[in-house]
Amino acid sequence: MAESIVDDELWEDFHTVVNMTSRELRDWLAVQGAGEETEEVPDRAGSHLGHRVLAVLGKRRSDVTPDDVDVMEQVVTRVTSQRRDDLEPTAGEAAWRRRLMNVGHDPLKPV
Repeated sequence: MAESIVDDELWEDFHTVVNMTSRELRDWLAVQGAGEETEEVPDRAGSHLGHRVLAVLGKRRSDVTPDDVDVMEQVVTRVTSQRRDDLEPTAGEAAWRRRLMNVGHDPLKPV
């Protein structure tokens, strides 16, 4: 078995702050890419970081790359800096919620 390059704490933190399923995140990114005059190709709609989160969610721990570890660290830092430590469901401004959902964290959904 290949040894993982991601430590236990980061693995757990990432999977705690990313409280949307792969399907929920994929659907959200597709909605975010839809516009009045143009619509992105579904696989490219939404934020680049959101797609990188989707890629990590689709991997086994032993398949995580150094780039994936970077993504995981970015997401954990972003979410925890914008949320309370307990990550309890919290309403906020719509733009704030969209920014968090773009990386797989719905602040209104229990973790």
